[in-house]
Amino acid sequence: MQLVGQKEDIARHGHRYAAVPRGRFGVALAALLVAALGTACGSGGSDAPDRAGKAEAAKKAAGAAGALSQAEKAKAAQQAYIAAVKRWGLLKPPLTAPAAPKEKPEITTREGFEVDDQENLPPVFTTIPTEDKVVFLTIDDGSEKDPEFLRMMRELKIPYTAFLSDYVVRDNYPYFKEMQAAGVTLNNHTLNHRYMPALSYEKQRQEICGQQDTIQKQFGKRPTLFRPPYGNYNEDTLRAAKSCGIKAVPLWNAEAFTNRMDYREWDRDLHPGDIILTHFRGREDWKGTMPDMIRHVMKTVTDKGYAVARLEDYL
Repeated sequence: MQLVGQKEDIARHGHRYAAVPRGRFGVALAALLVAALGTACGSGGSDAPDRAGKAEAAKKAAGAAGALSQAEKAKAAQQAYIAAVKRWGLLKPPLTAPAAPKEKPEITTREGFEVDDQENLPPVFTTIPTEDKVVFLTIDDGSEKDPEFLRMMRELKIPYTAFLSDYVVRDNYPYFKEMQAAGVTLNNHTLNHRYMPALSYEKQRQEICGQQDTIQKQFGKRPTLFRPPYGNYNEDTLRAAKSCGIKAVPLWNAEAFTNRMDYREWDRDLHPGDIILTHFRGREDWKGTMPDMIRHVMKTVTDKGYAVARLEDYL
């Protein structure tokens, strides 16, 4: 068998050609060698744009699949929420609150609620100054510890703020830890729910600072909000609260029960930024449960076109 170019090295595209046999299978073998060479050279040649295009198409396809997956997840979450609304007996889904304001409103003491030296003491207020059609739900004391209430608020994603008195909370701290884990802020409502104006400055300070210490010890965070029991206070109350680290004293403009709403204002209605008060109570005190109370509150709020927002987002 003769060899073609057996004494010659021919360099093409940086490769050395081996001697090609010439004979019965010479042409076929040569064709195979040339094809293999073309494939090897193509890795840096004309096939590169084609592969890049395929990679880009695959990337876009993956992105489209991810977007579809997100859309499917959002749809499933919405369906689950609507199911929760029906399961908890709400006739309408709660309205969604707007995003928290980037600039917090200026909070001042409501006219008629001042004490001497008020400008140097925590502000006392019943409404947050805002044009957003939102209200704020706050819940006091802590005697009722209904697990269905926690589940309801979590599934319906209704924000609220708690003001706790230790004498009714201490028998079940884990209940309120579960509440805190769901994003609820736990605030100060004194140790023993005493009528504050009847106490000396030092006794008031023990009630407020003692509850500050207890909440920090049990829940890991010292409150900045304080609500005096029954909404009653004097200058000593606010001075004691300030000395304990309190920044603001939210009261309320409406109060919720299982079968009615009571209002502070003459028009007997809700207003943008109103704070709503209710309590951790059950059938021993009400003709219903805490979920019953929430159903009534949400019907009232939603029918009037309001959303429930998170109080701390505006402070």
